[in-house]
Amino acid sequence: MSATLVVFVKECRESLRDKRVLLNALILGPLIGPLLFVILLRFTIGRQLQQAEQPLPVVVIGAERAPNLVAALRQQGLVARPPVADVEAAVREQRLELALRIPDSYAEDWRMGRPAEVEIIYDSSRRGGGADVQRLRAMLESYSRRTGALRLMARGLAPTLSTGLLIAERDQATAQARGALLFAMLPFFLVLTAFIGGMWLALDSTAGERERQSLEPLLINPVPRAQILLGKLLAGAAFSFASLTLGLIAFAITAKFLPTAQMDMTLNIGAGVIATILPLMVPLVLLIVITQIAVTAFAKSNREAQTYIGLLQLVPVIPSVLLGLTPLAPQTWMYAIPLISQQLLMTRLLRGEPIMAPLVLLCSLVTALAAALVFALAKRQYESERLAVNA
Repeated sequence: MSATLVVFVKECRESLRDKRVLLNALILGPLIGPLLFVILLRFTIGRQLQQAEQPLPVVVIGAERAPNLVAALRQQGLVARPPVADVEAAVREQRLELALRIPDSYAEDWRMGRPAEVEIIYDSSRRGGGADVQRLRAMLESYSRRTGALRLMARGLAPTLSTGLLIAERDQATAQARGALLFAMLPFFLVLTAFIGGMWLALDSTAGERERQSLEPLLINPVPRAQILLGKLLAGAAFSFASLTLGLIAFAITAKFLPTAQMDMTLNIGAGVIATILPLMVPLVLLIVITQIAVTAFAKSNREAQTYIGLLQLVPVIPSVLLGLTPLAPQTWMYAIPLISQQLLMTRLLRGEPIMAPLVLLCSLVTALAAALVFALAKRQYESERLAVNA
């Protein structure tokens, strides 16, 4: 094990001297994910909250045909703008966001007690316009319910006669669970942070040294290749784990700047959550780093290794896509699949749900077994004399 320690110290020292490794593994990797995540969410949430509080400007065509309707909508925050020519073309060409048209038949239908039609004119492909459409529709539905009840009362009927069913909703989701739903991509960012943390050391320790022809002097030492490989693995895992830890701390800090309280949500990334996630990620960190080392061992140059690593970087995306598209509830067998199991466990932690010891054991054992299998494959590569030859 002394040889493993020597290789571990050597790799760590060389990586700490490399500004590229420090920049990507310990600064950009841990920080860029939380910053982008929080900035985008804060912008999106802040914009939605701002839109909900501000008056809603809408071009109203035929306002003179329904003065009571327009007055009721104004009380709910609508600002009626004057009509424009060819409103459909204006909306289609995105010169106008939203319009409300009251047809000529509105007054006649209203007097006859028939449902009076109004038209909401919008473009569903317009980015960010859905919230305004929903808000206008809610205003119209509120007015429709109120006037419908008044019509029944005018005829001596109770308004409840038109309601055949009362629906009482009992939402059992806690504020923390709703927050976890909003931050469903957080486990993916954490896995990606761990991936980036060990990537540059894996590139440099095998493909980089092979290209610089410094790997051969290391391998000709009378030391088992497995110990050399283990030293490189531990060094890469140390950087990956450090990147993951810094990323978690960065998420915990930046989450405090999100307006979750205004949306009745909470995001708990405290010391207890961090202390639980880090041990869960140890087997996965080992699997990620040894896979990176094994892949770079097949490359003949640093540029070729970067191509392989770039393709490998797509692997963490697959579990997130599957979990997002699959409507299945988490099953026990899912905890036996690396990457998926860690993301499921982290999601449970963020929701404030307890994680059961058998699931943690299953997740850790399977991931550790996968890491051992990849280590055996990488060991076979390191025992080949072709590894030291840059050709």
